[in-house]
Amino acid sequence: MTSTLEVHKPVDATTGTATARTAHRHASLTVRGKDRPGIVAAVGAVLGEHGANIVSLDQYSDNPQGGAFFQRTVFGLDHLGAALPAIEDGLRQRLAGHFELEFTLRDLSVPKRVAIFASKSDHCLLDLLWRHRRGQLPVTVAMVISNHPDTAEEVRSFGIPFFHVPSSGGDKSAAEAEQLRLLRGNVDFVVLARYMQILSADFIERLDVPIINIHHSFLPAFIGAGPYAKAKERGVKLVGATAHYVTENLDEGPIIEQDVVRVSHADTAADLQRRGADVERAVLTRAVQWHGEDRVLRHGNHTIVFA
Repeated sequence: MTSTLEVHKPVDATTGTATARTAHRHASLTVRGKDRPGIVAAVGAVLGEHGANIVSLDQYSDNPQGGAFFQRTVFGLDHLGAALPAIEDGLRQRLAGHFELEFTLRDLSVPKRVAIFASKSDHCLLDLLWRHRRGQLPVTVAMVISNHPDTAEEVRSFGIPFFHVPSSGGDKSAAEAEQLRLLRGNVDFVVLARYMQILSADFIERLDVPIINIHHSFLPAFIGAGPYAKAKERGVKLVGATAHYVTENLDEGPIIEQDVVRVSHADTAADLQRRGADVERAVLTRAVQWHGEDRVLRHGNHTIVFA
């Protein structure tokens, strides 16, 4: 059985500064392991012993007869930060041994820190920054890293640090070394907002945080440059987008979210690209939000999403 407890100073959503308030706050608890009777009752008993109030609970089993079990619980509790270590101890004692479950416990008042990677295309990047500024995403944007300087001024207008790290040619080791220097210890996950570079397997392994990518759903049918022009030539009737976790296998990681919009013969290639960009923004927003709220549990090469 393994567990993860993430406890930091809470952040005031208005000022962005640490607050000493001990008001009623919420935490998320995700549980995974082999399904068997009594798991939900055991988790509920531990939370009840500490006076926690369960706000929501979602669960899924791919086979009730010993299959894989997943659960996400959100609970509220006064003085949450002080209580979390004791709750973790109680969960470890109750869920160890017989249940052999893994769990993660996190104070939801502490947003996950994200770095956004981008290139010249800015529609996904600026949409995320705008939603972040309006408080619509449960994350803190720690930095933007781009292989082009084009969006530097716009990013900095949001008060977000911008780093230009050129990356081109076959050997990207120097760029990836600089990216790792900027990222390590400073982020909880990374979002590729139309970042037009392939990350090496070594970089993914050394970074060791989740990476979310967005791409148009024409892959693999319309790979390479000009996918919307190719789609127009083929007379497609749907355009869409896919958000997924990055693995060393290009564009084959676990899918978080997908969506499509219907198009017609009257739409030009530019129309397809514009409508595809709209879908990309929406799909990536949902993926970032769900990941930030601990709603996505990875299981092999697919996901369980409690949306």
